[in-house]
Amino acid sequence: MHFVEKKPEEKRIDLDNKLKSNKILRIPGAYNPLTAKVIEEIGYDGVYVSGGVMSNDLGYPDIGLTTLNDVSNRSKQIARVTNLPTIVDVDTGFKSCKETVQTFENFGISAIHLEDQIEQKRCGHLDNKELISKEDMTKKIKECVEARSDKQFKIIARSDAKSVEGIDKMIDRCKSYIDAGAEIVFPEALKDETEFEKVRKSLDCYLLANMTEFGKSKLLDFKQLEELGYNIVIYPVTTQRLAMKSVEDGLRAIFADGHQNNIIDKMQTRKRLYDLVEYEKYNSLDEKIYNFSTEGHE
Repeated sequence: MHFVEKKPEEKRIDLDNKLKSNKILRIPGAYNPLTAKVIEEIGYDGVYVSGGVMSNDLGYPDIGLTTLNDVSNRSKQIARVTNLPTIVDVDTGFKSCKETVQTFENFGISAIHLEDQIEQKRCGHLDNKELISKEDMTKKIKECVEARSDKQFKIIARSDAKSVEGIDKMIDRCKSYIDAGAEIVFPEALKDETEFEKVRKSLDCYLLANMTEFGKSKLLDFKQLEELGYNIVIYPVTTQRLAMKSVEDGLRAIFADGHQNNIIDKMQTRKRLYDLVEYEKYNSLDEKIYNFSTEGHE
């Protein structure tokens, strides 16, 4: 039971309308449902679920070890607590693009992105990546498009070809992906403004920019990206990095000090947590149900 009002179809329509607004959409990653609620409360445009974050959360490196079940169930938990559209990274499609699309669509997701690496993929900002052929990726995109029942469920094509084949061949690949039915293109690991601009001038579609920390891309302000013609900017691992740094620092302090009194001010309070999870709404609903069920039975 939850207090989210919008149906999955409405969230997909919202994403489509936001894209048509020509304003860049700012979409941080959520590593858990509670983070998705914060993202919505602050006023962002959507929620992103990173494949790398899902791997990290399970204690794995981002090399294609997660399964469709791992990522889809966590994504469902995240998407259902927010009225914002949720975009999910499905790596290389988990062996069956048809099953992947149908699963995520049924779980209330608004869009997925698929990449053109081999199944034993690597993080997009690492070297030594291997690609599948342009033709094989095109087939995957077509399979995704045909598998969806809601035409507002968006298929995003990510290309990791820039660091393998060069930017020109990556652009050529992306043109084929658009022809195959991808409505949004995600050119991974672009270096700077010059490369972002070149891709924009070469492709006629919605574009997604990845502003991940400690990677190959220069971290640009969202207004710069908007001026360059990009439609979505994601911050995929930011919340997990912030959280894990705080967790490490706090645990080390308790280990050294023997108590947590010195780090209380770094913690989310009980009141703030209860506000975020709408404790009183659930409590009042529980009371109504309880009172109704006992009425006339005293």
